[in-house]
Amino acid sequence: MARLCADRPRGGPNALFEAAALEHWAQLGCPVSRCVTTVSGDIAIQVPLPEGARTLMLFEYLDGEMTGPETADIQAFAQGLAALHTSGESYQGPKSAYVLDLNYLLLKPLEGLLRAPSMTGELRPKFEKLGLRLNDEILAMGELSHVLCHGDAHGQNNFITTNSEGERQALFFDFDEAGPGYLSYELAVYPWNLYPRMPDEEASNRVQMRWKNFIAAYRDRRPVADADLAAIARFMAVRQFWLMGEYAGRVPVWGSQTMTTGQLHRQVELLRQWELLQLPT
Repeated sequence: MARLCADRPRGGPNALFEAAALEHWAQLGCPVSRCVTTVSGDIAIQVPLPEGARTLMLFEYLDGEMTGPETADIQAFAQGLAALHTSGESYQGPKSAYVLDLNYLLLKPLEGLLRAPSMTGELRPKFEKLGLRLNDEILAMGELSHVLCHGDAHGQNNFITTNSEGERQALFFDFDEAGPGYLSYELAVYPWNLYPRMPDEEASNRVQMRWKNFIAAYRDRRPVADADLAAIARFMAVRQFWLMGEYAGRVPVWGSQTMTTGQLHRQVELLRQWELLQLPT
């Protein structure tokens, strides 16, 4: 599978780290889509395009199905993610160009969001207060655990297959956002994907059960400290800020309607509600 690396608000692709981390995980038995090198051993080539040179990478093809709502699939996904984190503890390759900390995930995206052309004088201070309050709240939680993150493990960047022993197994790909970062953020990406992201919509019992199956399966393979567990709901809001920052940064490519003022109004209300969000365990 070929990937022409996107023009991202954060900067250039994290190619050296990504390729090395994938090789490390694969050598330790984690099913991942590794980088395929060129005949000369390079992990990528530079493609000359009108907007400038862009990095083209090639990855191993994987087959399977997205993570479904079945308990066995969710458990396979969670346990596979836990295996990535455990194996990542021994990684000693090239350093990541990016660290998934609050500056990367929240403060920089907030800066980009505040400069968005659809941002208004009324909305700007609301987003700024919400973002800074969220940052302070997480810092007040004390020391939180860090892992080598996939960075985008929402259940659709992996396939679920049945292995030779008849067990469900997760195969992971799309590590463009991989890097060292908060465990709580990594675990927040799946419920962020599950939970409604519109104001006044409550998570159904089915959604909450999927989340409980996920976190129980993860903790069955790898412990999660109470502080990290408590921080997951806050990092769901961090994830939403990160996403809005991505959209704001891509307005020159995707167009002004990528993020409308009406959408921003709804996001304020959603983030206010998520300040009080409590995840079941």
